[in-house]
Amino acid sequence: MNDRGDLALVLHTHLPYVRHPEHERPIEERWLHEAIIECYLPLLDALARLERDGVHARLTMSLTAPLAEMLRDALLRARFDDHLTRLTRFVDRVVAASTYPIGFDAALAQARAALRAARARWDTIGGDVVGALVAHARRGTLQLLASSATHAFLPGLVPRPASLRAQLRLGVAAFERQTGLSAAGMWLPECAYDPSFDADLAGVGVRMTIVDGHGLHRATPRPPFGVHAPVVSPSGVAFFGRDEASSRQVWAREIGYPGNFGYRDFYRDAGFDLDEALLDDQLGPFGARLMSGLKVHKITGPSWQKQPYDPDEARAQVSRDASHFVSERRRHLADLCATMPVRPVIVAPYDTELFGHWWAEGPWFVEGVLREVARAPDVDAVTLADLLERRPAVAECTPGASTWGKGGHGEVWLDGDNAELWRHVHHASREVEVLVSTHRRAEGLEGRALDLAVREALLLQSSDFPFIIHTGSMVDYAWARVRAHAARVWRLSGIVTGARRGPDDEGWVEDLDRRDAFLRGLGSEVLRGAFD
Repeated sequence: MNDRGDLALVLHTHLPYVRHPEHERPIEERWLHEAIIECYLPLLDALARLERDGVHARLTMSLTAPLAEMLRDALLRARFDDHLTRLTRFVDRVVAASTYPIGFDAALAQARAALRAARARWDTIGGDVVGALVAHARRGTLQLLASSATHAFLPGLVPRPASLRAQLRLGVAAFERQTGLSAAGMWLPECAYDPSFDADLAGVGVRMTIVDGHGLHRATPRPPFGVHAPVVSPSGVAFFGRDEASSRQVWAREIGYPGNFGYRDFYRDAGFDLDEALLDDQLGPFGARLMSGLKVHKITGPSWQKQPYDPDEARAQVSRDASHFVSERRRHLADLCATMPVRPVIVAPYDTELFGHWWAEGPWFVEGVLREVARAPDVDAVTLADLLERRPAVAECTPGASTWGKGGHGEVWLDGDNAELWRHVHHASREVEVLVSTHRRAEGLEGRALDLAVREALLLQSSDFPFIIHTGSMVDYAWARVRAHAARVWRLSGIVTGARRGPDDEGWVEDLDRRDAFLRGLGSEVLRGAFD
């Protein structure tokens, strides 16, 4: 039997592709700004502290093509820099105006310190978040995973196998171009797997991925050790299963750590509390009130009456929660060691944006967990690649169809509210498949239009739009994007085939290429060849 086990923390890092150069300060681009300030830069700070202190930290992180493209886009980086400057000025203005009572001094000081730290890290890395992550990967702190090209809900594309393969191939190509690293591991968007595309994963060089726990519990045949040891599929892809208990302790609404009453409240924001004159440039179009990012209350309880946030209290709670999380994993691993002939592993995947955005103290928690594991005598922090290098998969199994969404299958992305969306997706995808097969060697305006049609179809396939529609958040924006991408595919198709030509086609194609710059750097041969 074993006396040690492994813990693999996995952070799934993704945002939908949002880039609107036609607007000066589009609200939707704030998703990216907030994630950089609250999640990515604090996590880079945490990794730097761990490295400075000689803590052996091992972390797996996915990096999707839409997010990497945005993080490396010159326009969006400049806009983020401006947003950070504006937000810093706003917080300084609030402090100078003595807007909040004395009891909020510590919370305001913490907010200012966080923005100073974000600015320092941003300047230190030259505004290159992707480059900073790659540097950690090269030094062995991180293993970076690829994903599909636009984080598509892959089971929804099973009826269109050429488009599904294109999502996988272009996801790998984009990752390798963006990072310079091999895409041996892949994050399946929404952890959504269907056995029908197992061979396609292997075909693009994927050696490892993750499914939700029930994907392995319902595998054929049943794996002997459940989610606590990797299995290999008939095509040779290694699968790891998500540990349910680890997920529940962080994600569960009622009992998860982020709901502790001492943590910072996400919903109570200065953008809704303060006078408009003080908010100034933190107001949206037509004076709309927005989340500013300045939050100075703690959760306190279920009512709207909130007490001042106490950063010291929150840090002490994070320390307790990180210690509790690791002790629970150690206890679980000890039980597994007593019964398993192979070394057990607990795979704990989460959305990166939970750590810092939804849960302000999340980056402290990740750092605390890695420090606790480094001190523990019976558990090691590992990446998925570490696990495969140490030992092969223990059994050959075909995982069951599964996702990590509500209900464990496709309900979130395929429900009735999204029926019209999938009609657009499949018609546009079929049209692009035909275009690529019949006009493969198109050049000039027709060739540019063909490449754009591929990119627009890929963006249309993003899982973010059905997710937004299902959850009822920013629904009008999601539908506007869906209909815009679909309409562009059809107009571009007419330009490629000559069925629709107009005097403004060249200018329109030029403008569209400027606005939707996604995957522009891959080139025609790669974009079109992905459908073979």
